[in-house]
Amino acid sequence: MGEYEQLKFRSSELMQAVSTKHEFALARDPTAPDQVSAPAVSEPRNSPRERAGIGAAVAKAFVRAGCSRIVLTDLNKATLADTCDAVRGINPEVQIYAHDGDISDEGFVETLVDEAVGRFQRIDYSVQCAGIRGSSLRSHEMTTDEFDLVNRVNYRGTWLVTRAVIRHMVQQESLPGQHRIRKQRGAVVNVASQLGIVSRPGAVAYSASKAAVVNMTRADAIDYSQNGIRVNCVCPGIIDTPMTTGNTGAREGLQPAIEIAPMKRIGLPEEIADAVLFLCSGEASFVQGHALVVDGGYIIN
Repeated sequence: MGEYEQLKFRSSELMQAVSTKHEFALARDPTAPDQVSAPAVSEPRNSPRERAGIGAAVAKAFVRAGCSRIVLTDLNKATLADTCDAVRGINPEVQIYAHDGDISDEGFVETLVDEAVGRFQRIDYSVQCAGIRGSSLRSHEMTTDEFDLVNRVNYRGTWLVTRAVIRHMVQQESLPGQHRIRKQRGAVVNVASQLGIVSRPGAVAYSASKAAVVNMTRADAIDYSQNGIRVNCVCPGIIDTPMTTGNTGAREGLQPAIEIAPMKRIGLPEEIADAVLFLCSGEASFVQGHALVVDGGYIIN
């Protein structure tokens, strides 16, 4: 893990929900104080290299760091299988429970999280990477169905998973071996967007949904600090993922926005994974309710 070797994730149990639309991750670590987990997302294979989303990058980062038990879910069975293969490629001995499903479905989320707890006894880390862009329309051009779809996945789906996870976290003891002041029952990281902080033309539903995730994160951080649960979020900028740059036209359309950021380049999924890993870890034990923007400086320019 390079700069993250000091985190020493030895025997963690990770549950991840993955999708072309939305994903989350849960983990359990019965032994080590600073073990972390994260989500996985489908990995379309494009020659000459595999192109993966943020969730997949986060999942692989945590597996490299030592997560050994994972639950994955995806709307698409084929991409779910690809994600499982990618994780096993890092650690052939990783234990995976994979089930396709939709995290905007309340019943599915409740069942999946309950099954995770049944298998792993506790959930120590949860990362939600909900994300569909929707149509690039102004409000008067958008149908109610289009607006609801974006918010159902990006906001409602994230909230459903967070609620189900925290319901179990509040009932469990803190991780063993932690400093008495830095103890935590669990850590939650939601993946929002730079467009939850600022906006752009034709992004009314997407920006609103991601802004909701940012403030939901803050509200949960206030509510669950008393329970020893940290809740933060990451706000990625323009990242090289299949959803964002899946075709030449999409990449060309994003170039003006890329030029706005002082660093003038597109971000990598692994760079978001680094931020998620930090926020889940004991290294961030005094970070609470924070929206960590990882965008090459876009919002400051």
